[in-house]
Amino acid sequence: MKKYIITLLAGLIALSLVLTACGPAATEAPTEAPTEPPAEEPTEEPTEPPAEATTVTVWHGYAGDYQGTIEGLFDEFNAENEAIQIEYTRVDELRDSLSVAIPAGEGPDIIAWANDQIGRNALTGNIVALGDWIDMGYLEDNFTDPAVSGVIWNDQIWALPETMEGIALVYNRDLVTEDELPAPDDFDALLNKACDFREANPDMWYLCNQGLGNPDAYHAAPIYFGFDMPGFVDDEGTVYLDTPEGLAAGEWMVEFSECAPAETSHEICQAMLAEEQGAMWWTGPWAISGVEEAGIDYGIAPMGKPFVGIKVWMLTTNAVDRGHAEAAVEVMKWWTSADTLTTRVLSTKEIPANVAALEDSEVQALKTVSGFGASLERGIPMANTPFMDALWGPVGDATTAIWTGAQMPEEALSDAQAAAEEAIEDMQ
Repeated sequence: MKKYIITLLAGLIALSLVLTACGPAATEAPTEAPTEPPAEEPTEEPTEPPAEATTVTVWHGYAGDYQGTIEGLFDEFNAENEAIQIEYTRVDELRDSLSVAIPAGEGPDIIAWANDQIGRNALTGNIVALGDWIDMGYLEDNFTDPAVSGVIWNDQIWALPETMEGIALVYNRDLVTEDELPAPDDFDALLNKACDFREANPDMWYLCNQGLGNPDAYHAAPIYFGFDMPGFVDDEGTVYLDTPEGLAAGEWMVEFSECAPAETSHEICQAMLAEEQGAMWWTGPWAISGVEEAGIDYGIAPMGKPFVGIKVWMLTTNAVDRGHAEAAVEVMKWWTSADTLTTRVLSTKEIPANVAALEDSEVQALKTVSGFGASLERGIPMANTPFMDALWGPVGDATTAIWTGAQMPEEALSDAQAAAEEAIEDMQ
């Protein structure tokens, strides 16, 4: 029995050793390579949401061939600018529309109109002076003298000028050569040349001006102003018809009437030039297409001091009230800049009020722009006072009376002065 137990124990021990030998070898626990902590995701700085663009509204009256070019420039501005956008609308009856929209706060930020509307719109409260944003130095550095004067009313700046318009001598180069033209301020030479031409060509006229022989103060203005009349009326309502300057102009007209057509109009003058019955037509850019259609080889020369109409942009009270003034002025400065106006007038052939644009070599290569530009730089700006409404009739009537001999210059101008002053008194 004892021998059996010993044998059994020996067997169990042997079995245990066998099992141990057949088991897996012991291994060390794997050690993982140290790893860096995961990189933190970059945190974006909080950003302000993009500011909403300021929409500057413009009401304008551009039409015809100009409209497409001008609105195309507005679209280019919008494509290149994010902070300011131009919203433009063509309005046929600006005066009526503004009278309703501005008081209701629904008017535009900018009005594109003419400088002769400045005083009227300032008095009604439609527009504001630009002194907070534009100073005289800026005007004088950038624009022609007539354009600068034309946007000043009651010693304040009320608009920025864009283009100018006025009249000059449009002459047939086959009948009058450039070296035969009178100097721009020499009315004696103009008179003598007209009479000499008529004597040499009994069936022709040297010059046709629709303001001589037809009540038209606008076309007669270069003569009055050429004799140094400062204007027909000023901001205070002072009328300058019955003055030594006015009398000198009237006496010249009496002499000139002996060598010029008795009756005139736009159509009469146009026909004279087209049919070579007249050598010159004292007119503006609007007449050039007809001259070119007639096949006239024409030139353009300055004479006297023409009335200069100025297209301008004005800032409205609505723009100030809605906080758009700063943006609107920036748009106004862009629109009247040399770069913008040069691009514009190369297409439209308007006369820019910006000096750098007017003097650009490509712009000067345009006959109509350089020719009329030389005339307008000598001119007197269209009166921007409402008092001018009292002058159109009296000036036209007095000029016609002088031209026809119905009245002597002293009497005609005295009557016109009285009529204008009475009308102005009623306006005050």
